[in-house]
Amino acid sequence: MTRRELEELAELFHQMADVTRLELLTALGGGEKCVCELASDSRVSVSAVSHQLRSLRTARLVKSRREGRHVYYSLDDDHVLALLDVGLEHVRETGE
Repeated sequence: MTRRELEELAELFHQMADVTRLELLTALGGGEKCVCELASDSRVSVSAVSHQLRSLRTARLVKSRREGRHVYYSLDDDHVLALLDVGLEHVRETGE
């Protein structure tokens, strides 16, 4: 593994090391949603959700598409859901 790959991996885990961002990723695991839906589901302001999504998009964990005035977000690819699943499996196994 190169130093650059290690740095990118560290940033990836850094982005996932926040409860609000994990909630957003989990919500997007169920499919594409707009910012207003994510804010409503997580009981976090639209502004705060937008800020978190910007970080997740920079880390290539989510992608967006615009439809009129609305921006819809989804997981960037299947690897993101796999990371969440494996992490949750690990937490559940070590918690027993």
